[in-house]
Amino acid sequence: MKIVTDDGADLLPEEIADMGITVVPFYIHFPDGELLSTDISRDEFYMRLRAAAPAVPSTASPSPGTFVNAYRRFAEEGEEILSLHITGKMSSTMNDARVAAEYSGADVSLVDTLSFSGGQRFQVLAAALAAQAGWAKEAILGLLERIRAVTELAFTLGTLEYLQRGGRIGRVQALLGSLLKIKPVIVVDKRDSRFSTLGRGRSLSQALRLIVDHLIQTYGPATPLWLSVLHGQFTEQAQNLANLLRERLAVARLDVLRISPALGVHAGPEAIGVAAVPMQILEGLVLP
Repeated sequence: MKIVTDDGADLLPEEIADMGITVVPFYIHFPDGELLSTDISRDEFYMRLRAAAPAVPSTASPSPGTFVNAYRRFAEEGEEILSLHITGKMSSTMNDARVAAEYSGADVSLVDTLSFSGGQRFQVLAAALAAQAGWAKEAILGLLERIRAVTELAFTLGTLEYLQRGGRIGRVQALLGSLLKIKPVIVVDKRDSRFSTLGRGRSLSQALRLIVDHLIQTYGPATPLWLSVLHGQFTEQAQNLANLLRERLAVARLDVLRISPALGVHAGPEAIGVAAVPMQILEGLVLP
């Protein structure tokens, strides 16, 4: 079975290579030209994002043709295909993959992860590991449903500027948030991938504590967790969050990851958050 996803999953290069995952990139449109999200390093992207101000870079979903080529190649090899993608609430990627699957004639099972970044990553890695272990497709799909039901994704933004630039919030709202130094803590609803505001910190450190408090309330302090700390270009604060998580939760595994350009366009360099899933849900899989 071949696993296909998009660059919204924030996978590490070694994970992609070791597990044979196919990652379809997004397009990033800068004022001076277009590039693929996988063709630029995270640091170079965020430096260009800062330098582009006040212009607004934009993103575009992978073309259906890119999916068709991948699906047909795997079909010719006699492979089943499991294609897992960023929530349809944020991107047309899922719809593009569906069109491509129908056109290609390949045996493709499509999964809307109802998440992105670390939440999407957990599902993609679990699917790849289960496929390597020889699990049947229906067993993998059942596992993905269970992972979605217990995954938490929470984040905060150092500035609302990038959401405002991209038209995600109004200018007045962004300006007010800046003046009041408000750091919203946003969580993703597991049922429908909609955003909701958990709280508002008057400082970044307060917002990070709210995120950790939310995880404690959700899982309790003793549940062994796999945690992914996610940030744009905020290394010191990401380490601070990682330390706080280790102090207050039962950390079975913790990764610190960079947010992809496809998501960073809207979140900005100072986005920081965490994805969490109980390790028990992954019982039977050997993590890399």
